[in-house]
Amino acid sequence: MYNPVRLHFGRDVIKGLGKAVSEFGNKVLLVYGGGSIMKNGIYDQVINQLNAAGMTVWKYGGIRPNPVIEDVDTATALGRLNQVDVIVAVGGGSVIDSAKVISITIPYHGTGWDFYAGRHKPVSAVPLIAVLTLAATGTEMNPFAVVQNRATMQKLGLRNDLMYPRHSFLDPSYTFSVSREYTAYGIADLMAHCLEAYFDDGDASLSDRFVFSILQEAIDYGPPLLDHLSDYDLRARIMVAATAALNRIMTMNGRKNAGDWGVHAIGHVLSLLYDLPHGASLSIAFPAWLKLQAERIPDRIAFLGKHVFGVTTPAETITSLESFFTAIGCPVRLSQAGIGEDKKEEILRVMILNQVGGNYHKLSVGDYSRIIALCS
Repeated sequence: MYNPVRLHFGRDVIKGLGKAVSEFGNKVLLVYGGGSIMKNGIYDQVINQLNAAGMTVWKYGGIRPNPVIEDVDTATALGRLNQVDVIVAVGGGSVIDSAKVISITIPYHGTGWDFYAGRHKPVSAVPLIAVLTLAATGTEMNPFAVVQNRATMQKLGLRNDLMYPRHSFLDPSYTFSVSREYTAYGIADLMAHCLEAYFDDGDASLSDRFVFSILQEAIDYGPPLLDHLSDYDLRARIMVAATAALNRIMTMNGRKNAGDWGVHAIGHVLSLLYDLPHGASLSIAFPAWLKLQAERIPDRIAFLGKHVFGVTTPAETITSLESFFTAIGCPVRLSQAGIGEDKKEEILRVMILNQVGGNYHKLSVGDYSRIIALCS
């Protein structure tokens, strides 16, 4: 078990940003997304901290919700040109994931996609500090990064210990401005991370209990949060749950592959093709995947249902999960996301191209067709 991230959690923790950045130098590449941090004041707070610490700052904004390798490479060039000492990423999963790849690409002097294509392995990284504004992916405390390449029609994940942030700053109030819709997608995302760990190979009862507890946090506190988006305590509970779901400490011990991740592979195809929000792609894909697996791993699915939803059968478990996603406003069918029947062949083609499947539960081309039908 390894996790080197120093996590700063609570109201006004941003006041420690300047000191943390100063550990690594005084030339900063600031990476962020769209204009929301300008409107809600987070950008000003970050800049004030960096200025007070005497930092020289170069800025790269506009990281997209489904991050692309072109942004990574453009920001990398800016960082290289100015020989930055540290990267500060302000945003959600897309921004921080992009910054992770930027951090390992600056010293490499190549393109970030080389790491995803297996042409090169990272050997060093520019230190990264994360300021989280969306509770969902757990990227603030893990070594994973997902980006997409439209030229090759691939959306892939990468894991490397060099991509752990050195510090992560989590202030629940920084998520107040996240819309109800995207708050719900974040809840679906954190739940999917727990489920990916749970459905891996390995008998690990304590890890199972962590999974059940994190899922219960989402179920108990997610719906009231959606009705009270500026409730600090509810935001804090969901933020902690999202971090715990994928920080490689609680849910993955005793698992052979650190998670199955087959459902994420399905979701990546939907996001790649239709720019679907990540959490929405997972709320569509997971019930369909479970229906496919109901006859293959019925006991495992039923055990989840017993401990999380108080039901006894695989069918009841799947219905319960699907009903929860529906209740919080997440799509569970392709049609609910505006993806019509005429897209089935396109989805199948890109699933085949990306060799979609899990680390433990392998999927055949026939399985792809069944999953697409179950999503429709």
